[in-house]
Amino acid sequence: MPVVLRLSRMGNNNNPFYRVVAQDSRVPGDGRYIEGLGWYDPKIDGVNYRLKMDRVSYWLDNGALVSDTVKSLIKKARNAPPPAVEEPAASEPVAEEAAPAAEAPPAEEAAPADTPEAATPSA
Repeated sequence: MPVVLRLSRMGNNNNPFYRVVAQDSRVPGDGRYIEGLGWYDPKIDGVNYRLKMDRVSYWLDNGALVSDTVKSLIKKARNAPPPAVEEPAASEPVAEEAAPAAEAPPAEEAAPADTPEAATPSA
């Protein structure tokens, strides 16, 4: 079963977007696929794709073939800088520090006194 990484067209008329999928090469392009690997939207400006690079690497290591468009998306994703993680600014209060935690009642008061364990005499 030769596996191909290719685009599967989704969307409406004149409003296409594509899923990047791992698919058996004998199945039609819009048919059943083995695994979804990401998406590509040509109508969005800037970064218009997202790929699961770990799964793409898995399929490439196992001999999957790649379509031309998906090959260019993989090339872009490998050359792109990693996404920046936004941290809260120093002037903004952190939610954990701003709200004090509510104290829980002691365990002795939380348990009802008339449980079978409390009623049985210890001999």
